[in-house]
Amino acid sequence: MKFACRGLTMALISAFLLAAPARAEPGEEPGHLVLSLGYYDFDQDEFGAADFRVDYRHGRGLYFLKPWIGIEATSDGALWGGAGVYADLPVYDRVYLTASTGVGGYSQGDGKDLGHTLEFRSTGEVTYRFDNGMRLGVAISHISNASLGDKNPGVNILSATYLVPLGSLIPD
Repeated sequence: MKFACRGLTMALISAFLLAAPARAEPGEEPGHLVLSLGYYDFDQDEFGAADFRVDYRHGRGLYFLKPWIGIEATSDGALWGGAGVYADLPVYDRVYLTASTGVGGYSQGDGKDLGHTLEFRSTGEVTYRFDNGMRLGVAISHISNASLGDKNPGVNILSATYLVPLGSLIPD
């Protein structure tokens, strides 16, 4: 199991590093590097820990769904890496609602036993976009195995989120 989690982690890191940033068309959002700092298991506090997340969100997709890939780690050694789709909806001038879902591999470390290696993450996020395209917001995520394991305690994460538009880093 450790070998599978390490292999998945290396594959996700490689894909993240090799992913080409998306160039945005006029009026379209670019790809983003998402950096999040949060509190893992905030509502139960049984396994409370600091949570660190890095995602890459591609700027283009199919209709309103776009792909993302990411990795998440806690201060107690838990690790989740996965990929999925997201929808980014502008709701008011500079305010965006983002919903995402994905699947990935989980390693418990010294943290919470989520009941399975295969875990699903869903996230809801509200962000504010600044003039330079950077976005700052708050997110709530839930990770669980959808009852694939004998137990499915799940975990909720509350995070501050910072999005860096990668398309703007590439010269025309």
